[in-house]
Amino acid sequence: MVAAMPSLFHSFFDAPALIARHGLSSLITPDGEMLDLPLEELRSTLRQLPPPLLIHGPATLRLLDLPPEPPPAPWLDLLELFLFIHPARNVTPTARGLALELGLIAPEDTQPLQADSLYEIAQKLLDDLPARPPHHLATIRLLLPSLKQAGWSWHDIVTQALPPSPDTTPPNRAQEIDALKIWKRLPQWEERAPRPQAASQPVDPQEARKRLATLLGHTAEPRPGQADFASAASYAFAPRDIANAPNIMLAEAGTGTGKTMGYIAPASLWAEKNDGAVWVSTYTRHLQRQIEQELARLYPDPIERREQAVIRKGRENYLCLLNLEDLTNAWLNRPPHEQHGLIPLIFLALWAEHTQDGDLMGGDLPGWFGELFQRGLLNMLADRRGECIHSACPHYQSCFIEHGIRRAHHAQFVIANHALVLSQAAWNALLPQELAPGNLPDENGIPSRYVFDEGHHIPDAADSAFSLTFSGLETAELRRWILGAEGSRSRARGLLRRMEDLIEALPALKDPFQKLVYATQQGLPRPGWSDRLHEARQNRLNAPIMEAEHEANLDDAAAQQPAEAFLQSLDTHLDARLAEISLQTRGEHGAYARQECDLHPIPPTLKDQTEALLTALQAIVTPLDDILRILREALEDQEELDTAFQQRIEGAIRSLYRRALSRLQGWISMLRSILASSPLSPTLPTFVDFIHREPLPTARFGQEGHDIALNRHWLDPTIPFASTLQSTTHGLLITSATLRDRKADDDEKDGWERAERRLGTTHFLKPPMRASLMSPFDYAHQTRAYIITDLAKGPAAQAQAFQALFEVAHGGALGLFTAINRLKEVHRRIHEPLGMKHIPLYAQHIDAMNNATLVDVFRTETNSCLLGTDAMRDGVDVPGEALRMVVLERTPWPRPDILHRERRRHLSGGRPGDYDDLITRMRLQQAFGRLIRRADDRGVFIILDRRMPSRLLSAFPEGVPIQRLPLAEALEDINGFLNP
Repeated sequence: MVAAMPSLFHSFFDAPALIARHGLSSLITPDGEMLDLPLEELRSTLRQLPPPLLIHGPATLRLLDLPPEPPPAPWLDLLELFLFIHPARNVTPTARGLALELGLIAPEDTQPLQADSLYEIAQKLLDDLPARPPHHLATIRLLLPSLKQAGWSWHDIVTQALPPSPDTTPPNRAQEIDALKIWKRLPQWEERAPRPQAASQPVDPQEARKRLATLLGHTAEPRPGQADFASAASYAFAPRDIANAPNIMLAEAGTGTGKTMGYIAPASLWAEKNDGAVWVSTYTRHLQRQIEQELARLYPDPIERREQAVIRKGRENYLCLLNLEDLTNAWLNRPPHEQHGLIPLIFLALWAEHTQDGDLMGGDLPGWFGELFQRGLLNMLADRRGECIHSACPHYQSCFIEHGIRRAHHAQFVIANHALVLSQAAWNALLPQELAPGNLPDENGIPSRYVFDEGHHIPDAADSAFSLTFSGLETAELRRWILGAEGSRSRARGLLRRMEDLIEALPALKDPFQKLVYATQQGLPRPGWSDRLHEARQNRLNAPIMEAEHEANLDDAAAQQPAEAFLQSLDTHLDARLAEISLQTRGEHGAYARQECDLHPIPPTLKDQTEALLTALQAIVTPLDDILRILREALEDQEELDTAFQQRIEGAIRSLYRRALSRLQGWISMLRSILASSPLSPTLPTFVDFIHREPLPTARFGQEGHDIALNRHWLDPTIPFASTLQSTTHGLLITSATLRDRKADDDEKDGWERAERRLGTTHFLKPPMRASLMSPFDYAHQTRAYIITDLAKGPAAQAQAFQALFEVAHGGALGLFTAINRLKEVHRRIHEPLGMKHIPLYAQHIDAMNNATLVDVFRTETNSCLLGTDAMRDGVDVPGEALRMVVLERTPWPRPDILHRERRRHLSGGRPGDYDDLITRMRLQQAFGRLIRRADDRGVFIILDRRMPSRLLSAFPEGVPIQRLPLAEALEDINGFLNP
């Protein structure tokens, strides 16, 4: 990108400044010349210049189509400076985003910023530095020498901007290294008495209305229906009258109703009256933070809000201090000139000292942090490998996860996600059978009151939570969890090492642990399994062998490694079926890469491998059972255990069960059904079993390799959802703007009955109550919908349509795709022309930013456009001018895969076409729901598919004007509507 690295900068004014854009980029040369250059000329010019001042270096390189630079980054990235001076403070990673956050421009100023603004931003950040708290400045002074040694390009500039230190004694190297060890300075939690079981006092509907009025105050925007929603929601907080029969309220609240405050009102009353916690479950990280912000009305004091409202996620989302220590020490042990990896770790140390909860994924660490540095860095620092050693960890009492768990035990609101809630509920439901007499509930407790916001996602969340996968990656991950790194450079610690304190205290564990290690070595795939799987497939496809010889080879492999032999059998089975399926593929759906097939009918070879694999897996389960038995027996002897050791044993039991035993038991159950079940059984199947193949994560970056999996999904995933919640839950509120499918010939009863079947409330003993609150928006006045009737087939015509639509809207447009390859093709064709008209185009799967960051950029850059897939359809909340157009590239039919085929066959009531339509209308409702978020929003919704059936148009809110028009006429009409 740039010329050879010069000496470190002494002033940022010495560096050129760059804002790279599709179209014309803004560049200031070192001699002060302002240039607007196309990308090709910009690439040539940059090679002659020193490293520039810029924002988000990796994204800039990708936009310029330049290879990544080796660390440390030579440029002056303003995001790194922002991280250093304002840790635990988020900002949109653009010039406008930084300028807004620093108060340099007004929100109504939407003009594109030029490169000279970067100097102003840098100066403002450096001016902010002396005003930082004294302890922050003291830490910065100690960290700067390590940053200089690591090659941080901002070092000299920041050093000059620092005010003189009040301490005239220069620190020594030991003090500088000690500053990196944030785990020594973090506050520690203290144990509190257990919280008593919550009482059962009801919430009166009138009380809920009064509480809502108090929370909103006199100046709040009036929202018709919000008080009615609060009143209806109070039913979920009534006492349960019958065991295993919670009070369920289904509350559909149209966009703009104000449902968040509507359920906070009765929930807060119940929590206060009964000294209990209400768990609010969401599907997206963004909504978790939004709910927390709404709770500021209830808890204006930030300190009280931190205690009473706690966000909880899975352990894999939080910074693990032990992982941070390991990685920091690893970089410190390198030669001084090779310590560039310390730069992000130093930023994380600063952040850890300021963060509210240590959440790496969606908390107060900016979402773009990981994109600036090593790919996968944050995953290495979280507990994604399931290696937590709980109270045996030297940082246990400083641990962010343990802090959050303990605060949640005494909070009034716990804001979680569907995945965590369902995992927790499943554990608690199995507790009496699996862990008696250990009395070991989930570490988060056993909630009795839930609010499922974004409730329309319950079937998808349940499908994910209760499905099973036996694959190369899953089995290799379990082997690594038990055995450790096995000679690689990985820092993965094996189970023996992680639990050596327990083995020392309980000698009876030694023998079953040794048996567990041996059985795992023999039964689960060895390192290099993916290479062998790929090689076997290539040999099979390139040089077919006789069937008898092939079976003999598999038998030999099974004798050595049953899991790998089974995976190869699945691979062979899939290739044989794919050859048959490819002959049957017709029409548009042939574009899908069909890398899956039915499990049945099962060939004899696969049955033989299944028997061998079952024996191997059972050999692993047996010592695991013995280990858990010994640990449970130790727990029963409470008098001889101190609190820390008791917690250690409890944590070990949970880890062994969740990470190993439950997974192995699920696999064994699935494999046994292969031998016992008949695919032609006349009864309704409980599960859908199929084989699936996909590229390995590394293979997506140009390397070879694939994984093969046997998948098991519940035919109706809401069955386990209901069975896990009904025993412990007393009240359940399920709410969304799109609980019901809107069908043209429906009456209200039909819509609700379909909603109950889809959400699984029919599986509960007590039928739910229902409430529906209409959106207050005037859709007839605020929106228009168009179906384009003359779009030719092919990527060129589609790209032209997107470009024309985005231009007539002058940005503020969201394009939604059903296929990634079509998204990429449209982006390739239109990003330069739009850039020339000052309309930035961002795209999921293309830009070097995660989805949350892309949405932040789209929200901040008012005239930008964004291309995305399903995640953007359901997860975007962009009120105001930043979103005034939504474009669907085609009708969002469900993907015609095996799982969908079986569900439409068995769950459609004999009307599979209606089942397809229901899913599609629900997707259309969600997509349209992105458009209008406030009473003063205006927007248009366009579908580039002339075959869009009229029967699906009932998905749109009542009153929306819908027209089928050629593109030219639609553009004229849209222009008149958006630009009156």
